[in-house]
Parts: sequence; structure tokens; C-alpha cells
Amino acid sequence: MELQFITHFTDTYSYYDSARMALEGGCRWIQLRMKDTPADRVEQEAIRLQRLCKDYGATFIIDDHVHLAKKIHADGVHLGKQDMPVAEARNILGQGFIIGGTANTFDDVKMHHEAGADYIGCGPFRFTTTKKNLSPVLGLEGYRTIVRQMKEAGIRLPIVAIGGITYEDIPAIMETGVTGIALSGTILRATNPVAETGRILSIGKEDTPASTPANSRPHADRRSKDKQQEQTK
Repeated sequence: MELQFITHFTDTYSYYDSARMALEGGCRWIQLRMKDTPADRVEQEAIRLQRLCKDYGATFIIDDHVHLAKKIHADGVHLGKQDMPVAEARNILGQGFIIGGTANTFDDVKMHHEAGADYIGCGPFRFTTTKKNLSPVLGLEGYRTIVRQMKEAGIRLPIVAIGGITYEDIPAIMETGVTGIALSGTILRATNPVAETGRILSIGKEDTPASTPANSRPHADRRSKDKQQEQTK
């Protein structure tokens, strides 16, 4: 199972603290999400978190801010339904960056696939307070339907479930055929966020192979190809 952590601030933790605890717990994919925040502050925080992710060998994704991702050479961007279109972001970033797109329906998935997205953030699973303007809740049946439609259409993009997911939900969600889970509040509300991250990552480990399927790690493929190209220049 691939775990993505989306930063959030609370009365107790800053954006940086939230990412650090997830990384300490074993998560290796961080998305910096700072909606309704001045661009200069987002850049300042992005630079700090990028260094932290490099220390842990983690993938660093910035939500929405395409030009900032290009400027600081982040690993990629995630684009919500109200953000820049995936195709436009791909034209700006080229092939050396990961681009994820938010989807709530199979039509969203198909659109992102055709536009060149590397993975799909699909949700919400249930109502969540960490995001405004929620799309219709999917539930387990919604994921099963979208995964089935993707298979029928021959679309092999990693699909990450998101939105109000708790520890207890994860086994059933993974059985729908999704690739991974994105979390924020579930980890930060825990008494010990570091330990909770590790507990989440341990789900299903005894039942899954040690290696990760190639199609579930688009970031590794895209970044490694880009580095190989640079080395041959």
C-alpha cells in the first residue's frame, strides 16, 4: 500500500511539523497543501519541506502551485478540480515532473489520463473537514465502480483514495482495487502521529509482496528516466 500524506496545520502542529512526523513514521510521499495562503509564504514553506523530504528520500509534491514546483524543482504537483488543468501543467512542466489530478467520477479519471496525469487522487471517501467544496461522497461502491471502469477502458493509472479515511477503513478500501491512501487528519488527530503513521503502513504488509508494482509508483519511473536523460547529455 502506498501512503500519501497531505500537510495540514492545527492548534498543535504546523505544516512542517505535520510532514516531519509523517516522515518519521515511515511515509515517503508528502504533499504540501496550503490553500488560501499568500504565494510567498507557500514558497518559503515549500523550500523547507523539500529539504526535509530529501533528507528522508521522500517524494515531494506541491498542491496547485505549478510554477513554484518548476522553480524549486519539486518532484511534482497535485491539481484539484478548481486548479490549473493537467494538460496545461504538463505543457509548463514537461515530462520530468509528476502530475496528479483530483477525480470524483470515471469521466474525471479519463480526462486526466488523456491529459497526461501520472496518478489520480480519488474521493472523497466520506465527508471531511479538511477540504472545502467537497464533491459527492464515493464510499466503497464508488471506488469499486471507478476501478472497474478503469480496467474496462484499459487505464492503468495509480488511484489513491482520499477524504475522511480512518485506520479502520483502510483494509476495505484497499480491497476495492485502489493503489493507495492519502491521509491528513487521521494521522494528526492521533495521540502519537509518528506511531500512527507506522501503524497505518503496517496494514497488509504480511499479505503483500516486498516489491511495489511498477504501475503504482509513477514518480519513481518518471524521475529516474529524467535523471538518466540528464546523465547522458
